[in-house]
Amino acid sequence: MFKKIKNWFTKLLHRQSFQHNPDYTLIGVISIILVYGLIMLSSATSAVAYANHGDSYYFFKHQLFGIAIGLVLFYFLSRIDYHIWKKYAAGFLFFSIALLLLVFIPHLGAHYGKAPRWINVLGFSLQPSEFVKISFLLYLAAWLESRKSKLHEFNAGIKPFLTALGAIAILMLMQPDLGTLSIIVITALSVYFVGGGKTKHIIYIILAGVIAMMILVRIKPYQADRFRCYADPNYSPDDICYQLNQSLIAVGSGGIWGRGLGASREKFMYLPEVSGDSIFPIIGEETGFIFSVGLILLFLLLFYRGYKISKNAPDHFGRNLAIGIVTWIVAQALINIGSMIDAMPMTGVPLPFISYGGTAMMSALSAIGVLVNISKHTKIN
Repeated sequence: MFKKIKNWFTKLLHRQSFQHNPDYTLIGVISIILVYGLIMLSSATSAVAYANHGDSYYFFKHQLFGIAIGLVLFYFLSRIDYHIWKKYAAGFLFFSIALLLLVFIPHLGAHYGKAPRWINVLGFSLQPSEFVKISFLLYLAAWLESRKSKLHEFNAGIKPFLTALGAIAILMLMQPDLGTLSIIVITALSVYFVGGGKTKHIIYIILAGVIAMMILVRIKPYQADRFRCYADPNYSPDDICYQLNQSLIAVGSGGIWGRGLGASREKFMYLPEVSGDSIFPIIGEETGFIFSVGLILLFLLLFYRGYKISKNAPDHFGRNLAIGIVTWIVAQALINIGSMIDAMPMTGVPLPFISYGGTAMMSALSAIGVLVNISKHTKIN
């Protein structure tokens, strides 16, 4: 059995039809973000790591482990011909649903706070929804290619698309994880549009999403509080809007050049979640406006390289997959940053490649590995 698996995996690695090198600019951008992210994570979490774990480098060391596994996945997926994943499209849909169901299984699902978003496997905590981002995207990219000429039809196009997306959405709302769901919906709509979906269908879906959000705000008061804080950070500065206010203080006190690496004051137990959602304010406080904008420009350059790969992909599957990957990562980065500077309501999504989290790191690096492989097959103008 192991010999068969080895032979199958060997065939995957040697099944390569590309004629040129990968997009080294893309790889360089990711490398810079990863290194920059490690430096900033080490600085941002030093105080909370020492207070909670007795080791100032606790988060840094654990992040290295996640990056190491992620880089292994990146390496192998960058070498495997991306066309192979099209054969398993239906399986990826069922896999996505199964992953989201795992969090509800007793003794396997783990609750941190009130949200059942994690599972415990061999002593490690994993967040299945992070892997759903890539598995569901693989399914959509292949499905849209197979239905390209029929997407204008209700029964063959928008109906099955909404059915699949709805199944994922319901399971994520049960957790609840609106932040990750918003990323998946944005990614799905971008792939649907690039894959040939009708613009009016996308507009209808967005309108339906807005109505659903309004209903959810009525049902869940804490969701309404996020909009109140967005409209007026002084609504409840010491309670409901505390995180946002501390975030704005951190970013504002950084000025043009920042206080200096390691010199943040907000990281000393003032700003919550400095290892996760709130790491960008610490970046702004320590490195200032110039380097913060530089980080945003790196993500925008990542999107541009992904867009070029998508545009020059040899088939619809590669085109859909490439645009989906960069939309997911860059949209998540902009949503995280936007919510931290009060440009939009808080969503609770991490900053890709920078926030602490092994599952998110492995998922994102896996996706970039697939994107790099697509870049090897692009048409050369």
